[in-house]
Amino acid sequence: MTRTMVMLAEPEVPMEEWASAVSAAAPGLRVLVAPDHAAAMHLLPDADAAFGTLDAQLLARAGRLAWLQAPQAAPPAGYFFPQLVAHPVQVTNFRGIYNDHVALHAVAMLLALARGLPRYLRQQQRHEWIRHLADQDILHLPESTVLVVGVGGIGGEIARMVHALGANVIGLDPRRTEPPAGMEAIFPPHQLDTLLPVADAVVLTLPHTPQSEGMIDARRLALMRTHALLVNVGRGATVRLQALTDALRAGRLGGAALDVFEQEPLPPGHPLWNEPRALLTPHVAVVGPYIVERRLAVLCDNARRFASGEPLVNVVDKANWY
Repeated sequence: MTRTMVMLAEPEVPMEEWASAVSAAAPGLRVLVAPDHAAAMHLLPDADAAFGTLDAQLLARAGRLAWLQAPQAAPPAGYFFPQLVAHPVQVTNFRGIYNDHVALHAVAMLLALARGLPRYLRQQQRHEWIRHLADQDILHLPESTVLVVGVGGIGGEIARMVHALGANVIGLDPRRTEPPAGMEAIFPPHQLDTLLPVADAVVLTLPHTPQSEGMIDARRLALMRTHALLVNVGRGATVRLQALTDALRAGRLGGAALDVFEQEPLPPGHPLWNEPRALLTPHVAVVGPYIVERRLAVLCDNARRFASGEPLVNVVDKANWY
């Protein structure tokens, strides 16, 4: 029996082109494009699968839906609304396709903080020649402990690269129990408060989940060493920006590098823009070659699997949003 997949319109996705590629990869799947909400409402009652973002109204129309491919590796807050979590549909995502790009961005940020580059970048703008020669102004990675919070594909890559720079790398993850290459040990989430006081740098690669939201707040920032560095390339909702700003201003933290923010875009008047120990990039860690090709490859592979009755890849725990 021929099964039907509906491609819902998503920004920056060439829907017709992708629909053709999916049809070629899964000949047993009839692929239809819904360019707008009205078309989706019309097509979803006959859909066995869909690509894109559903709201409660669309989900209620999709009585046959068995598989939903999310349009991102970590969809934004609200994607997994209560009705979708309760629905029997399997949701898959694009995790894994950004591992190399995001890991390199995180390590670049860590190195910039470790060598005090944010201070020198600001001096460069002011044409100032000021040499900061105190040893405590840098973090010597070969004698440092780096804690990676979230040891998925990105966290594993970060561990491998930071270990190659000489650091002792430890990790924390709710699912993984065996440390990847380059990581000394891995711990469960309930040990976070014990690990923060021993880390010289903390790198966050967490998705936004009910458990991770606001994880790094004022209380946990107070547990960190005053010279410690914080890097976040996961999701902005995991770090409370006001608490981080307060810690930096009070000198209770050595520095912070953020690619993701609790509020995006970060407002022009936010004090973090002028914080001398902060390095900010506008959610660009994912940028790099081959992402479009990798996304399409995952979609086509899952479409082929769905059409032939094989297990899907990148299945999401809907209750935990990843």
